[in-house]
Amino acid sequence: MSMLSLRNIWVEYGDKVVLERVNLDIAEHSFVSIVGPSGAGKSTFLRLLLGQETPTRGQILLDGVPLRPECGPDRGVVFQRYSVFPHLDARRNVLFGLECAGAPLTGRLFGRARRVAMDEADAMLGAVGLGDSGHVFPAQMSGGMQQRLAIAQALVKRPRLLLLDEPFGALDPGIRADMHRLITRLWREQGLTIAMVTHDISEAFALATRVLTLDKRRHDPHAPHRYGATAVYDLALDRRVAAEKLAVDSITIDDNDNN
Repeated sequence: MSMLSLRNIWVEYGDKVVLERVNLDIAEHSFVSIVGPSGAGKSTFLRLLLGQETPTRGQILLDGVPLRPECGPDRGVVFQRYSVFPHLDARRNVLFGLECAGAPLTGRLFGRARRVAMDEADAMLGAVGLGDSGHVFPAQMSGGMQQRLAIAQALVKRPRLLLLDEPFGALDPGIRADMHRLITRLWREQGLTIAMVTHDISEAFALATRVLTLDKRRHDPHAPHRYGATAVYDLALDRRVAAEKLAVDSITIDDNDNN
């Protein structure tokens, strides 16, 4: 059975149709890239999986059960804009999610519970390459470091599904290559299922096990809003080829750094 199933999903705002007739199954531990033109409903698609939006028609199932219309701990999200708290240092940024989960009324843990949570936050910072930066505030970080911190925030509660909305679009090419290697390693090590929206076609094919293209099958020049997007292409990829490409890219970047 698929981890996620979308059955005849429609999203409409008044008389505007954003998505229509979306029927998909997403397997656990897959890495799905979502591409398509601007306005094709890619971010709307992610918000549906996150639980921020509910479909106008149709049903989304998680493990065969209707998806709850809220963002639970089983789902994490990282946006293009660094979604970190500027007034908290890196460790407290990551700790915040654990404290809210453990003490939803006060947002603070104490005693042994706090020490355990701090150890988990430190371990996650180490996993994303920020092990020595727990005391650093976001304003003192580079863009790549801030995005690593945002990923640590999303993963510290061990979600099964990680949603990425243009997470590397604001980074320069060198840092983006580092982030590609990071997210690939975390995907493997933590057994994640990932759905990532990107405008970068090469990024989509380099990282994913599957590439979905959202676009409109039907067009009416007199009423363009009356038709929504759906999955027009659905391509399964050989992950071994992508892994070999990332390894070659890594060697190339390291060689360039040594010159």
